[in-house]
Amino acid sequence: MKNTGFANRLFDVLNFALLALFTLCILLPFYYMFVLSVSDPVAVGMYQTTVIPKGLNFVSYTTVFQDNQIVQAYWNSILYTVTGTLLALVFGCLTAYPLSVARFRARKILTIMFTATMFFSGGLIPTFMVIRNLGMLDTIWAVTLPGAFTFWNIIILRTNFQMMPSAIIESAHIDGANDWRILYQIVIPLSKAILATIGLFASVGLWNAYFAPLIYLTSPEKQTLTLILRRILISNEVFSQDAMDTSTVLDNPMSLLGKMVSLRMATIFVTIGPIVLIYPFVQKYFVRGVLIGSVKG
Repeated sequence: MKNTGFANRLFDVLNFALLALFTLCILLPFYYMFVLSVSDPVAVGMYQTTVIPKGLNFVSYTTVFQDNQIVQAYWNSILYTVTGTLLALVFGCLTAYPLSVARFRARKILTIMFTATMFFSGGLIPTFMVIRNLGMLDTIWAVTLPGAFTFWNIIILRTNFQMMPSAIIESAHIDGANDWRILYQIVIPLSKAILATIGLFASVGLWNAYFAPLIYLTSPEKQTLTLILRRILISNEVFSQDAMDTSTVLDNPMSLLGKMVSLRMATIFVTIGPIVLIYPFVQKYFVRGVLIGSVKG
């Protein structure tokens, strides 16, 4: 018994140390990007920054939020993410509930048909033509609607709905409740954990979406933050005049390089900010949601 207790404690220590090392490896790059974003541009341009910011300033973040293109793209990303997440949850619940009801005779054939969409698709060109012919090109719906129906999420929701005690549903039917009332007043309130989990997955995917906005959005005022970030990181096209036309650029050419790097790092932090802020509020539901179906009873 003593050897078993020592082995358990040793495993806990090693496990904790390994997880701490992994966490450190993940956090260090983000911390160093933050240091670059708040350090003096000259120090950044001359590669003099260390783990401690040198010449602390937040000019890069001020520049990001003063750029009209970045601010507009930021609000576009928020709008697309919120709308797409709500659509994914609504379509998911409205599809999963009928498939979870045993008296629905067509649920087997519909499940087979929906499952086929997980393995086969029309391809990029047919999808683009469908969106164009429906008049959704260069609109919010071109980004949010195609991903709203994801059958993998529907399978998870259906499984969760089927695991609910049948006595509750039967009692509601006896009391005269129809399926709409059962869904919105019983099923959905009891499924907060899995809905929060799917909502988190959908929101992260929409917030980081790049290819769909690149293909379907043509107007500059409708572009997302990921497209602006690409232009900053690759093409160097988006810079505020205050960040470029300064006397420090003439006095020290390395200041220009430092400003470019700091602006890139600040934009990256602004991009990941909303997801980082949202996650703590849904984390308690997320842990429960990912375990649904793993324990029976």
